[in-house]
Amino acid sequence: MDVVDLSRFQFASTSIFHFFFVSLTVGLAFLIAVMETIAYVRKDRREVYGKATGFFGHLFLINFAVGVVTGIVQEFQFGMNWSEYSDFVGNIFGVPLALEVLMAFFLESTFIGLWWFGKDRLKPWMRLASIWLVAIGTQISAFWIVLANAWMHHPVGYEVVDGQARLTDFGAVVFNYKAWLYFAHVQGSAWVVAAFFVLGISAFHLLRRQDTDVYSRSLRIGLVFAAVGTVFSVVSGHTEAQVAREDQPMKFAAMEAQWETSESPAPWSLVALIDQDARENRWSIEIPYVGSILAYNSLEGRYDGINQIEEQYDAAYGEDDYTPPVAWVYWSFRIMVAIGSLLLATAFLGLFLWWRRKGGLDTTRWFLRALVWFIPLPWIANFTGWMVTEMGRQPFMVYGELTVAEGVSANTAGEVLAGLVGLWAVYLALIGLDIYLLSVTARAGIHRKPEAQLVAAPAPDYEDAGFQGYERRN
Repeated sequence: MDVVDLSRFQFASTSIFHFFFVSLTVGLAFLIAVMETIAYVRKDRREVYGKATGFFGHLFLINFAVGVVTGIVQEFQFGMNWSEYSDFVGNIFGVPLALEVLMAFFLESTFIGLWWFGKDRLKPWMRLASIWLVAIGTQISAFWIVLANAWMHHPVGYEVVDGQARLTDFGAVVFNYKAWLYFAHVQGSAWVVAAFFVLGISAFHLLRRQDTDVYSRSLRIGLVFAAVGTVFSVVSGHTEAQVAREDQPMKFAAMEAQWETSESPAPWSLVALIDQDARENRWSIEIPYVGSILAYNSLEGRYDGINQIEEQYDAAYGEDDYTPPVAWVYWSFRIMVAIGSLLLATAFLGLFLWWRRKGGLDTTRWFLRALVWFIPLPWIANFTGWMVTEMGRQPFMVYGELTVAEGVSANTAGEVLAGLVGLWAVYLALIGLDIYLLSVTARAGIHRKPEAQLVAAPAPDYEDAGFQGYERRN
């Protein structure tokens, strides 16, 4: 692998490892804020929801504490591995990154401390306000990061002066339609990650009949979030794909492995054996009409093929290879869609069982077992979705303006490889630590067993935490 490929792989690894923590943090903060709100409003259920808030808040804090440092490495990579890119976009890209720190990170990190460590000192409404400020902070943080990424896909509000992109219209950048679409999809997927995290843990304890009053309610909150999140993800993702057909046609064609311009109505490729060297599919299974439905919400419509778009790009940007790694984009998209469809069906099946069987939902063991096994699926869907998004725009870093080869730093392959090995070692250790701490805490439940207690990370006293503890002292 050359310097460009190693640098791409290093940044991709860092991004995926970081997003392992981010997706749970963004989604779980909002879910816990809802639990805290119910505990505040429902005085008759305050003790039960207070325990749930304390338990899942403990898990949230573990993930936040372990993952908070992982994003810093990405910013260093902009200067170390992508100095030419940073020189080109620094006047624009630096603005949302700075606003993310000033508007979001300080907000969430300050109030998460007040919410957690001040739970025995703050009044209930103060604690409720604190967790909502944490939840809002995570949404603001996600927005500014996604905004910066979306600008790379659809650059607006700028002009190129002396080889640098200069910001000319900040409003155009903020209201970039691509940014809002990406943000909606990221938000929906984060809710799905958090929802199935809560669902799986709740199901685990319901199978063992432990604290059923608490986990029965957290299960139902998780189901509502899962249903809303999956619908949000599907609708925003579908819209994203249709927008890509217009402003990133090569990505859309790669998602469908469509080498030649399709017919009208266009079929949809279910599976295909892709030969990128020959620029064709050796064979494929296609479903009639579905391609047009996905691309246009209509039974009619065609879209350009990769070979035709390659000719258009050669004419617009100069002779080069503008075809992304089609097999990676094609199969990542299908894995994401397959998992998303499964999770959507699972969420609404759970709502149906809740409505149909009432209290029987808590004792439907096959469904509860499935929820436990489904915990990692939303993460896999997220990772493959980002692979579609980022690999689909190759070879561009800034679409139509800067290629990956033009943005890389003047490093040697050995230097980048050494950094890559070091990053993998550190990130895998952090992820392993996070999974271990989350697993130990989640399996132990609300009443922790002595052997599960970590000396360096004592569990909170769930019985005296939150609203009920405050009421007893007052």
